[in-house]
Amino acid sequence: MDAHVPDVEAGKRFYGGLFGWDFEDGRGSVWARSGGETVAALVPKRDGRMPTVWTVYFATPDATALSGRIRSAGGRIVVPPTPVDSLGTMALAADPEGAVFGLWQAGTHPGFGRRHEPGSFTWAELYARDTAAANTFYTGLFHDALFGPDAVPDFGRAPLLDVFPAEMPPHFLVHFGVADGAAALGVLSRLGGRVQVPPFETSYGRVAVVTDDQGASFALLQR
Repeated sequence: MDAHVPDVEAGKRFYGGLFGWDFEDGRGSVWARSGGETVAALVPKRDGRMPTVWTVYFATPDATALSGRIRSAGGRIVVPPTPVDSLGTMALAADPEGAVFGLWQAGTHPGFGRRHEPGSFTWAELYARDTAAANTFYTGLFHDALFGPDAVPDFGRAPLLDVFPAEMPPHFLVHFGVADGAAALGVLSRLGGRVQVPPFETSYGRVAVVTDDQGASFALLQR
């Protein structure tokens, strides 16, 4: 999971203040850590035309093979499988409605070291126009991860118009856990962030959709 931002130092101040993260310089990015474990990365935007956005990555043992299945299912590959030194291989893909997600084939870096805890990844929600088509697409790609005996629920989908205006494109929304949603929103405001959608109840917890001080959207999830 990473955020491409115009100003990495500003990102460190914002997310360090919001989640208590500390940071370590990596290869072309900055690792965000919580409790000594990697929880995310901040990546400098190389092109001002790129969106400032959080991207969630699905783990795969073979990014090239999965890329082929994505194409066959009606999706497209935005960035083909690309080695990231010895860390692993990444790719970016889009589903048939255009929602972008990442693929990660681990090398020495398996992914984030903690989740489902305050200050770490807790959920990813796909907001889609056609939820039935989304079900078919993602179930075909990730059936075992979503429904297998060892599956840990951390991914869902919802109709886009349930939360966002019609002009918003389909997208994934990364959720970070917080112990106290109201307190976290207060900190976010003081750091220059803003509330995009006020807190609302879901089947997986109380969610507020927010934006950081550089324009990247994410959600705070209190369970």
